[in-house]
Amino acid sequence: MAKKVVIDPGHGGEDPGTSANGIVEKDYTLLISQYMADRLTELGIENALTRDSDVTLDSTTRPKTAQSLFGTGSDVILVSNHINAGGGDGAEIIYALRNSDTLSSKIASEFIKSGQNVRKYYQRRLPSNSSKDYYYILRETPNNESIIVEYGFADSTGDDVNQIKNNYKELAEAVVRALANYIGVAYTAPAGSGGNYYTVKAGDTLYGIARNYGISVDELKAANNLTSNTLTIGEVLIIPEVETPETPDENIYIVKSGDTLYSIANKYGMSVNELKSLNNVTSDVLSIGQELIVSEGNAATLDTYTVKSGDTLYSIANKYGLTVNELKQLNNLTSDILSIGQVLNISNSVSSPNPSNTYTVKSGDSLYSIAKKYGITVDALKSANGKTSNLLSIGEILVIPTTTATTRTYTVKSGDSLWKIATNYGVSVNALKQANGLTSDLLSIGQVLVIP
Repeated sequence: MAKKVVIDPGHGGEDPGTSANGIVEKDYTLLISQYMADRLTELGIENALTRDSDVTLDSTTRPKTAQSLFGTGSDVILVSNHINAGGGDGAEIIYALRNSDTLSSKIASEFIKSGQNVRKYYQRRLPSNSSKDYYYILRETPNNESIIVEYGFADSTGDDVNQIKNNYKELAEAVVRALANYIGVAYTAPAGSGGNYYTVKAGDTLYGIARNYGISVDELKAANNLTSNTLTIGEVLIIPEVETPETPDENIYIVKSGDTLYSIANKYGMSVNELKSLNNVTSDVLSIGQELIVSEGNAATLDTYTVKSGDTLYSIANKYGLTVNELKQLNNLTSDILSIGQVLNISNSVSSPNPSNTYTVKSGDSLYSIAKKYGITVDALKSANGKTSNLLSIGEILVIPTTTATTRTYTVKSGDSLWKIATNYGVSVNALKQANGLTSDLLSIGQVLVIP
């Protein structure tokens, strides 16, 4: 029997719920719930709302209304939508004592993909009777699979206020993806969203999916916060955008085996001294893969180099005919540590290092995915671009702040704790918390931490 979904917009009417920073809970839970109802209908999932306007539902009426829509069977999923309060930051999901954590876990994973951190998903017992659920909406809807979704904190000092105000549709869509996966319905992104998603089918592997989309398995796992290669049929994967390869520049020559300065200069009708001068080369030694300018019209092209994954000072210096010491002196570097996205001078013609890189927003991008790509925090990215919300526009150019050579970052994985990370890097937990502005010990998978 196909599962049906009851959507419960928390509070309403004379009960406004929590209120802070221009967020009134009853209003946003209704917006989220109406969006969710429309999307589930588009996907062919039968659903109904406990309220579709600003009316009061008390603790007796609400569960009765919920169970009057599709009955009291286990084929009914009840999603009660709420906004949290108490000064925390991040989403929470509470599931009934009678149910497993499977659906809550899926929602948590989809929240993380959408850029919202997750505090926890859990059960809570009634103190006076530990066999019963603490929350009446879970306790008084027997047999239904009932969950409460807290989308964030209205009084958060983190990014929850912006998430709720500006990205509530993206957060609701995360729950829709989880429901579609859980129920077993093929997911399609909303019209006009530009989102690129793939629903796992029987026989699929991460390798096969990655190959079909021209990306690596690691890129696919990173975009979906996967820590293993295990897939489940119906699971919805985000397909990250692939950088379009640059068209080879006819003014650049890439050194191949057997090349000499003389043979290359002769090929392009110039003298060896002209070729060396154009590339700021002082030696006759070449390296396979080294890029040489062979036209004065492109002489400025190779003044800087942007660090990519796997680069080292040695590999970059070798590529451009420099010694490691020369490369470090050009960039005032005191250590050999590099950061992805860091811009290095590779020519004396540039007086000082370029302090930043830029990124052009593409379909499917989010602040979280861009920040993660460059090993920085969402707050650092927003600050560098003067942004007060998480909204992006396709074609928008973002400044990517480059970390100094001595800055270290760490991306949180499953099983990590502040104590474990601090111990691995030889720092104290307090120093780690201060460096990242953390007020609690909670971490989210994919979170980027600065290591002091």
